[in-house]
Amino acid sequence: MTDTIETPLTTADRAGYTDRRAVDHSFGDVDAETQVRSDDRSHVFHSWSAQAQIDPLPIAAGAGSTFWDYQGNAYLDFSSQLVNLNLGHQHPDLVAAIQQQAGRLATIQPSMANDVRGELARRIARVAPGTLDKVFFTNGGADANEYAVRMARRVTGRRKVLSMYRSYHGGTSTAISLTGDPRRWPNEPSDPSVAHFFGPYPYRSAFHATTPEEETQRALEHLESVIVLEGAATVAAIIIETVVGTNGVLVPPPGYLPGVRALCDKYGIVYIADEVMVGFGRLGEWFAVDAFDVVPDLITFAKGVNSGYVPLGGVVISEPIASYFDDVSFAGGLTYSGHPLACAAGVATFEVFERDGILERVRDLGERVVEPEITSWLDKHPSLGEVRGRGLFWALELVRDRETREPLVPFNAAGADAAPMGAVAAACKAAGVWPFTHFNRVHIAPPLVIEEDELRRGLAAIDAALDVADRYTAS
Repeated sequence: MTDTIETPLTTADRAGYTDRRAVDHSFGDVDAETQVRSDDRSHVFHSWSAQAQIDPLPIAAGAGSTFWDYQGNAYLDFSSQLVNLNLGHQHPDLVAAIQQQAGRLATIQPSMANDVRGELARRIARVAPGTLDKVFFTNGGADANEYAVRMARRVTGRRKVLSMYRSYHGGTSTAISLTGDPRRWPNEPSDPSVAHFFGPYPYRSAFHATTPEEETQRALEHLESVIVLEGAATVAAIIIETVVGTNGVLVPPPGYLPGVRALCDKYGIVYIADEVMVGFGRLGEWFAVDAFDVVPDLITFAKGVNSGYVPLGGVVISEPIASYFDDVSFAGGLTYSGHPLACAAGVATFEVFERDGILERVRDLGERVVEPEITSWLDKHPSLGEVRGRGLFWALELVRDRETREPLVPFNAAGADAAPMGAVAAACKAAGVWPFTHFNRVHIAPPLVIEEDELRRGLAAIDAALDVADRYTAS
């Protein structure tokens, strides 16, 4: 930060924040809980929900890897809320940075230069690969993807964008069209210039591949066929989640992303890496593409850049695309682009990552704790078809039959069809772990600051919850 914090946080402050209940006076306050629930049910309209069929849990406080309801029940946050709370709840450095910035300059329009906005852009550029050296700030991931597509269309003079069926890119107009999962369906038609393709998914290969290498080869052949059949000269961009997030934690097999890069180069297509979920440490890298030896033309980000303390996203732009707009006006903007409070938390995030060795600890916990533990479950849980992931981002694929690989619940299941996954999630919550479940999978995505004993305790709770899934199997 430009200014120093007047009362520096001590080591004890930083080490102890995970044990403090920030608003412990609210625990047991029945009147407060009743008011929160009443206001929510009477006046809040929730996303992706049938409003009369939900009952949101009132939350009183959070600290570190844990949050509490008004009854004082503690939950280990194994979803990092929406896989955005990389530095956990109420991190004192981020809170202090926001407080300090609010006391000095709470907001400023984006057409003016601002110290924390510029500093955060410089820090992002420093860790970005290749010539990606400029940053356009947005308010979140969906509009980051919207603007990345807009840039690609402008510089190529083409309209069409290709994206995977198993993907989520946001809820705004173009972003929901890019999305491959069922959330797209009720929003159609939207952007008509989007086409979808199958990405690699070795466990359920659309290409009948038997090895990762075969999956890579056949998936790339398929993608090239889509490019050709859609008209290569009409395709502006290919957008890919570097590791597919909500739709499976699908880690690309060796050579796939470099192969996409080669196809983009061959046909003059802009390669957009959507790192809204996996950027900023989730895989133990600043940007996930660093783990796969590839440099895209644009990287979109949000979530972990400041743990969502104040909404922030953006596009990291390569030199050829940025220079195109040197003398051509960029047709886009947002009132809150690069908001000082959000950027102050982003700068503090970089300082915490570097001081506390966050990237190294993510790699260590993933390799030493998570992977061997969940891999061992394959020998004890017949409902567990596959485990996959990297860093602190993993998926457990649950099945009714290992031989046929029939999912534990049908695709896009709801109501009674989804009951088995509901029972698994309920078992996790009863054990004090708030899980991330989607379709037939349990995802493991705790805050990157989680303590090892918390991580092991959460994994043990999920292990026990898989006993519930086992009851639905054929064996």
